[in-house]
Amino acid sequence: MTSAAEQRAPAGEPAAGSGQPAAVNGARRAVPPVPAVWPGAPTPLGARFRVGPDGVAGTNFALWAAGAEAVRVCLFDEQGRETRIPLTELTHEIWHGFVPGVQPGQRYGYRVDGRWDPWTGARWNPAKLLLDPYARAVDGEFGLPPEVYGHVRDWPDQSVADTVRDERDSAPYVPKGVVVHDDDDWSDDRRPKTPWADSVIYELHVRGFTKLHPGIPEELRGTYAGLAHPAAVEHLVRLGVTAVELLPVHQFAHEDHLLRRGLKNYWGYNSIGYFAPHAAYAASGTTGQQVGEFKRMVRALHAAGIEVILDVVYNHTAEAGELGPTLSLKGIDNRGYYRLQDDARRYADYTGCGNTLHVVRPQVLRLITDSLRYWVTEMGVDGFRFDLAAALARSMHDVDMLSPFLAVIAQDPVLRRVKLIAEPWDIGSGGYQVGAFPPLWTEWNDRYRNAVRDFWRHALPDVREMGYRLSGSSDLYAWGGRRPYASVNFVTAHDGFTLRDLVSYGTKHNEANGENNRDGTDDNRSWNCGAEGESDDERVRALRRRQLRNLLTTLLLSTGVPMLVAGDELGRTQRGNNNAYCQDNEIGWVDWSLLQEPGWRALFDLTARLIALRHRHPVLRRRAFFSGRAQTADGLRDLAWFTSRGAEMTEGDWYAPAATLGMYLSGRDIPGRDARGAPVVDDSFLAVLHAGDRPTGFVLPGPPWAERYEVVVDTSVEEQAQPPGTVHRAGAEITVPARTVLLLRVA
Repeated sequence: MTSAAEQRAPAGEPAAGSGQPAAVNGARRAVPPVPAVWPGAPTPLGARFRVGPDGVAGTNFALWAAGAEAVRVCLFDEQGRETRIPLTELTHEIWHGFVPGVQPGQRYGYRVDGRWDPWTGARWNPAKLLLDPYARAVDGEFGLPPEVYGHVRDWPDQSVADTVRDERDSAPYVPKGVVVHDDDDWSDDRRPKTPWADSVIYELHVRGFTKLHPGIPEELRGTYAGLAHPAAVEHLVRLGVTAVELLPVHQFAHEDHLLRRGLKNYWGYNSIGYFAPHAAYAASGTTGQQVGEFKRMVRALHAAGIEVILDVVYNHTAEAGELGPTLSLKGIDNRGYYRLQDDARRYADYTGCGNTLHVVRPQVLRLITDSLRYWVTEMGVDGFRFDLAAALARSMHDVDMLSPFLAVIAQDPVLRRVKLIAEPWDIGSGGYQVGAFPPLWTEWNDRYRNAVRDFWRHALPDVREMGYRLSGSSDLYAWGGRRPYASVNFVTAHDGFTLRDLVSYGTKHNEANGENNRDGTDDNRSWNCGAEGESDDERVRALRRRQLRNLLTTLLLSTGVPMLVAGDELGRTQRGNNNAYCQDNEIGWVDWSLLQEPGWRALFDLTARLIALRHRHPVLRRRAFFSGRAQTADGLRDLAWFTSRGAEMTEGDWYAPAATLGMYLSGRDIPGRDARGAPVVDDSFLAVLHAGDRPTGFVLPGPPWAERYEVVVDTSVEEQAQPPGTVHRAGAEITVPARTVLLLRVA
């Protein structure tokens, strides 16, 4: 068998800035001398440009690496020549030093030396250039050649490959951190500070939202500058959303299995730099310019009254498991950053991505909270949606709502004031935690998604679940002082079918992902309206558009915080792909040409009108749960439910199969007061949801509920008439068309 030494390329140590000539393609070149390094300071962590002793400008480097034996900061010039500078100061497990003369724009990385003992979790390898976890800009893109692995990836016996150290230099193959100078005080910015109850969230991908937009200059498409462009902002304003939730914009890397298939990670749920805006989304440059471009995007959205929420992935990193690459944390202090199994060669994986950050450890918790505060205070963002948040709430093994992570967030003076959204599950045992997160947190409510999908495909056994979801999910959130806006209601998200595909496909079609259609969920709760995929049958197409109107209307009339997905309001399709995480192409991008088609334009107009209706009427965005009790002598309650006979629902009605549900919202019994202390009073509404495939009669409730009703929304109609609409007398029986939502205002 070939020996381990023969499997490794030489480390190329003379090229390390030792002051000795180095060989490059057979030639010799001079390496710059190592500059002086002063002691510097252990805080703040990362590379910070500042004025040092005697007014000398330079950069302070500080890296936590508890078990390391030596740390060198490596500087790279424009030709890629490397200068290695030892950091000899060690304070509280932080290696640090101030290097005079190092200016913003300087590219750098770290080499960290220590024991190689994978059986105990020690994986130090100074041949690997490591990205600073606190790097605020990253220049270059991650590929995954064998040189970037700390172990010999192609070792003949793969069962022990991760235990054989690879001595080849990874520096030519990995991106570098960039020193960034930030003196922006945000004094010219005005955050919208939209109350939770008034929020309408719009989930979008920076690249996918802007890539095909005809109003954005071609050179700005797919970038932060593209999202800041007036053409992009105008669409958001016309739609009426109050916040954009950006799919991950932390610097991320692509997985090996995708690169081997000629694909890339498009969504970005594979973070490697928690302080750096993803460089590929920058139009202005990647040696620090991406930071300013991101800030200008935030300012442009704030100026339009739109908040910026980041989807963040702190549960795992792009370094995967023991067979993954060595890019940053794994080579800095593997045991300090990651959860390991009892067999310390292996990683505890609660994420399905190969590793899990060990958030219980103080330094890992500091990394995450420092990152969060940085994005709020220095990058201007307004909140975060935490991917697989249950993994962050695990103490040692079990999910713990008193965990250090949640406790720190709750008392942090910066973070407790921003919007916090949990994806309240992970893949580990006991990981499903919907309804369990503490006050301050809102949650993605997948029970809302499932109930609404099932109702409109007529698959619910009764209407109990639907009643809870329409009225704010009090069964999940009415505890501990939580409010209805703890529920982020959604029918679709980036993960799964688009809204149009939900009514066009009965099964997933993920062949383009190269995994033989094995990836993606099979639990889609979809209905294709009688034909699989695109159809030329106008009856099928018309039914699908009606179902889209039903789903959007239900979402925007429900109590809680609605979340839309970019493009759903204009009929975007992924051609049946319900896991488009690797589709950086027309499958994953928003098709803006749909707005030129009358049917899809009408869908956009309806969505905008429903959002405007929601903004005008506080009864549709309550700040407290319904009581269901009569507040006055006439017996009128803040919430009442009706059968198609016009009678209030009994206990038995809730347990009986039904396709029709009437929901009465009283505008005179809204808890709370306005900013001046006056009672909040609004119109009252009756919503009738009918999922049956045939028309049904519905008797409109009489006094004390109403004397007359005016039709505001009728989803059976393609082009919505503007109010005032048809007026019906209370007590009259009206015909509700098949598969329709009627919204009637009490006149």
